[in-house]
Amino acid sequence: MGVRLYRPSAACGPLVVFLHGGMWTIGDLESHDRLCRRLAFRTGAAVLSVDFRRAPEHPWPAAVDDCVEVVRWAVAGGDSGTGTAGPIVVMGDSSGGNLAALACLRLRDEGGPLPAAQILAYPNTDLTLSCPSARSKAAGWGLAADDVAWGAEQWVPDPSRRADPGISPLFAADLGGLPPTVVITAEHDPLRDEGDAYAARLAAANVPVVHRCEAGMIHGFLTLDTLSPATAAAGERLFADLTDLLGRNR
Repeated sequence: MGVRLYRPSAACGPLVVFLHGGMWTIGDLESHDRLCRRLAFRTGAAVLSVDFRRAPEHPWPAAVDDCVEVVRWAVAGGDSGTGTAGPIVVMGDSSGGNLAALACLRLRDEGGPLPAAQILAYPNTDLTLSCPSARSKAAGWGLAADDVAWGAEQWVPDPSRRADPGISPLFAADLGGLPPTVVITAEHDPLRDEGDAYAARLAAANVPVVHRCEAGMIHGFLTLDTLSPATAAAGERLFADLTDLLGRNR
């Protein structure tokens, strides 16, 4: 599969394996290029963006398989071309957050090794869309719940499978043993409650969690920085969370 490496300097440093959003069907290395550049510039970490397989041509679990392979490779040392030294973290936004969470769960269940942390930005954690915000924020706030449902149908055509913990991490029986986590959600987002619930379950399982619901924000605010100073500032707060976490894991 294709990957793109961003290095903010010639010096070796931490690595962020980045998994883009797009309802498991759209998005690619180009759609999140600006975000990855900002991420590398603001945190000082190298960023490896992954062009995993997408639905409907490649339904679940193809994307999870691809992301697990890249994270496992990176955590095992990657190669000299990445120019990294220090903690390896995995980060995803939206459906990419779902893939990051699923990759960590699978690696944990396999006995690791695990990344040093997972960063989940407004993640999909419940493909059944059963949380209240999927109804209260269903339309009028950018991302529509119907669009999320369409993406879930493309990725997991059988609706009876969507509550499987290998698809919806919120339904995992045990979240213990996962790496320190940052979960950022948005107030006006149909995915808000499922992200908040996942953060609460991680904390209950004694996983170190930084969790914040960004007031006034909509889904996808990390890629809206050129449109609004408020979204740019919310992105900066997430970059600061990641920078602090990397500093504590060096």
